[in-house]
Amino acid sequence: MSTIVVKLGSSSIVDDVTREPRVANITKIVEELVKLRRNGNKIVLVSSGAIAMGLNETNLTNKPKRLAAKQALAALGQGKLISLWDNLFKYYNQQTAQILLTRNDIVDFSQFKNAENTIQELLNMNIIPIVNENDTISTQEIKFGDNDTLSAITAGMCNADYLFLLTDVNCLYTDNPRINPLSEKILLVNDLTKLNVNTKSGAGSSIGTGGMETKLIAADLATNSGITTIICNSNYPENINKIVNYKPIYDNSKSLSENNKIEEQNLLSEEIPLHTRFLGQPINHVKDRQFWLLHGLKPKGSVIVDYGCFQAITRKNRGGLLPVGIMAIEGNFNQLECIELKLGKKNKDGSIDAITFGRGRCNYNSNEIDKIKGLQSNLIENVLEYCDSEYVIHRENMAFPTHWDDNLINFIKEIGN
Repeated sequence: MSTIVVKLGSSSIVDDVTREPRVANITKIVEELVKLRRNGNKIVLVSSGAIAMGLNETNLTNKPKRLAAKQALAALGQGKLISLWDNLFKYYNQQTAQILLTRNDIVDFSQFKNAENTIQELLNMNIIPIVNENDTISTQEIKFGDNDTLSAITAGMCNADYLFLLTDVNCLYTDNPRINPLSEKILLVNDLTKLNVNTKSGAGSSIGTGGMETKLIAADLATNSGITTIICNSNYPENINKIVNYKPIYDNSKSLSENNKIEEQNLLSEEIPLHTRFLGQPINHVKDRQFWLLHGLKPKGSVIVDYGCFQAITRKNRGGLLPVGIMAIEGNFNQLECIELKLGKKNKDGSIDAITFGRGRCNYNSNEIDKIKGLQSNLIENVLEYCDSEYVIHRENMAFPTHWDDNLINFIKEIGN
């Protein structure tokens, strides 16, 4: 049996025109999730829709732009939203629990583990957690950004096998199929860095916050944690079980286009609904503390390191980040805040090109790091008049993706040569 996280956007819950709840569609989703749960699967529902429900209660025609107005609508709509879900699940004698999160709730690893443990305990009790961002108090600084990202982080928290991103199309296309009739279906993806798609058409509805771009970000986050991610149509939730039980074959010797043609034929022959499947990385996927560092925290700045330092902190038996390997810093940040780690290359004119390769939590603030960059660790106390650690970032407070993208690989080769 599998742990399955299902994410629903606002347009799947509230009609874009009438602003009324799509009760018939929501009921179908509830029925399917209960079936999956009764078959032994563990289910987590990530549900948008608080602001959209608030719009319906106030009869406003458009979502307001002011943050305070959005938060007020969320406060009004969240109770209505969870009540709707709870009442529908009660018809099937299925218990639910509400979990509201912001990034502030997981800014400390112990808080992250508490949230993770709560979700796991609910699943062990056969309760379906219903997760949403706490839009009532959320600001830009502490927002996940969209519920696609939140669903991927939630999937990582509960070690999910599948993340379903339900939307208003059957699958991912190379372009918006409503605008470009020549757009092609993408059905099976083993490496997101090889994708060539246009995702700049924005949110699919006036009440949503995401779009296909945020779903690709979520898919990248989830697959790096070993989670198979599915994009499929929210109007047909009965397809979830069929998709879970279907096992595609990706041939690494063939191109993405060739694999997609084979996959489309296989789906038709086995009568499996169209969907896009992003295959989770099979080994060495990121978990727990590394997952939290990479995806639970919002970076406040960056530290740029030289090639020798990059090699030292990314090897198998890696060391911590010493000040001697730091070329420059970017932004203003405090001690223990999350920052991006960048590999730098100095140009002839003195400027530095840099590309991100990981994240970490630093032992010193940006001003202090700027003073000690390029120095040996035994000089830290002389410069700062104190020394909390010889490392700017301890090795346990650094995390890296399971694979480098092509841009980083080419950058590394360029410097290495």
